[in-house]
Amino acid sequence: MNRMSKTEIPAASGTNITSNASAISTAASSSTAQRTFLSKYRLHKKFVAAARVLLLVAFLSVWELTASHQIIDSFIFSSPSKIARCFLDMVADRSIFLHLGVTLYETIVSFLLVIVFSILTAVLLWFSKKLSEILEPYLVVLNSLPKSALAPLLIVWLGATRTTIIVAGMSVAIFGSILNLYTSFMSADPGKMTLIYTLGGKRHQVLTKVVLPSSIPAIISNMKVNIGLCLVGVIIGEFLAAKEGLGYLIIYSSQVFKMDWLLMSICLLCLFAMCLYALINQLESCYLKRIRDEPLRSSLISPHSLHLIV
Repeated sequence: MNRMSKTEIPAASGTNITSNASAISTAASSSTAQRTFLSKYRLHKKFVAAARVLLLVAFLSVWELTASHQIIDSFIFSSPSKIARCFLDMVADRSIFLHLGVTLYETIVSFLLVIVFSILTAVLLWFSKKLSEILEPYLVVLNSLPKSALAPLLIVWLGATRTTIIVAGMSVAIFGSILNLYTSFMSADPGKMTLIYTLGGKRHQVLTKVVLPSSIPAIISNMKVNIGLCLVGVIIGEFLAAKEGLGYLIIYSSQVFKMDWLLMSICLLCLFAMCLYALINQLESCYLKRIRDEPLRSSLISPHSLHLIV
């Protein structure tokens, strides 16, 4: 018996060594594959960023060369150098800051009002099924209506004021935002809602504990869309009812054939939209980071947490 045990121990020890070596080899290969993947991913991101910059530089270079050699009419198409000089001149006399500030103010106000009103209306529709069934077809029709057709009507109703421009900005985004948020509210986890009802919870507790938290990604996604739509609506309003702002600058420069002003305003609008979108995108990144950094919660609900819910 002693001999058998003595011969068995080295065998078991050899098996353990072999299995450990195999595990170490597997972990090393997995780590190498992960590093290779990350390296390829970083290289891909750098390639995409470089390609974007090169494409923009190539476009501007071709535009400048064709305009300077009279291949295209520089009066109609202008050129990057003329647009840059026009921008610097307006920076020097500070007139561009007035137009940028007015458009920024109107866009932000209309955007915030859209977010508040769309969330409140979607909550109201979620609370009342009858009301949602009554209003849903009207919301669909209003969402599909061309918003540029509403701008002259708003001017007649409200006058050529800044309020008209803000309402025009809201009209482009609010109906679609209400429909999207209401759809998100209705797709909340029914299991969690049933649990709260079973424990004696009320409908407003279902809203605050389940529906709104689960709809935060949809709300942020709507914000990313709405910031651009509000900017479009504000520009439409400034076309018709403004004496300042980028929309006014575009329509005025087209009337007096100042193509440098016109193209500069369009370029500023592109940069404007990119900055606003990047701001909302940064907000989304902060939210996702906070979610990832939170400790994992147990899927089982403790009696203390049940007491907090109900």
